Amino acid sequence: MNLEILTPDKKVFEGEVSAVTVPGTLGSFQILKGHAPIISTLEDGPLKVQNSKGEETFKIKGGVVEVLDDKIIVLAEAVIA
Repeated sequence: MNLEILTPDKKVFEGEVSAVTVPGTLGSFQILKGHAPIISTLEDGPLKVQNSKGEETFKIKGGVVEVLDDKIIVLAEAVIA
């Protein structure tokens, strides 16, 4: 799967991933290969990415996630270092 994490300022991450866990408005949920198409709002919290290097965590400040055809786009208000 391909993941892009974007903020209004820049592209924070782009690459192949095996799983992504996002802080959804009604609770966190995980996106795996073959996930059904979805658009969901996101709360402030950790966005966990699993890829060939292990697990990376990004702290996001709200936003939206879209999943379509194994491509995940996260539009975050901000990513806190």
